[in-house]
Amino acid sequence: MVMSFDSYMRDMVQPMREDLTRIGVKELLTPEQAAEALENSEGTLLLVINSVCGCAAGQCRPGVAKALQNEVKPDHLYTVFAGQEKEATAKAREYLAPYPPSSPSIALFKDGQLVHFIQRHQIEDRSADMIAGDLTDAFEKYCK
Repeated sequence: MVMSFDSYMRDMVQPMREDLTRIGVKELLTPEQAAEALENSEGTLLLVINSVCGCAAGQCRPGVAKALQNEVKPDHLYTVFAGQEKEATAKAREYLAPYPPSSPSIALFKDGQLVHFIQRHQIEDRSADMIAGDLTDAFEKYCK
């Protein structure tokens, strides 16, 4: 059996998806799902723009996982996968203005307003523990 490139890529990124989905983060796979989640959220919402890069694997996803062990955390947890669900990612990024596209990145919304954003350049040279600390501080500030 010959495997197509698309199915190869799906198989390759599945563990990267599961780093987040196994801890309760819901994937937004279509632009409609992204719009529904981001336009109609009440309370707090965490959005992770996932990626295949090394800083997503070494710092972003582990930092998010550690932060979500905090007692205070967002009401809603979502992710889109840049380079995979391109249309869903593009739709989600519309809500991140004025920030330019950044993968990976982490956004926190409160009642539909972006209140905290961690861009790729703020992930690349920091440890997962530092990112978790940044997120838990934001959770304590906005999610109570």
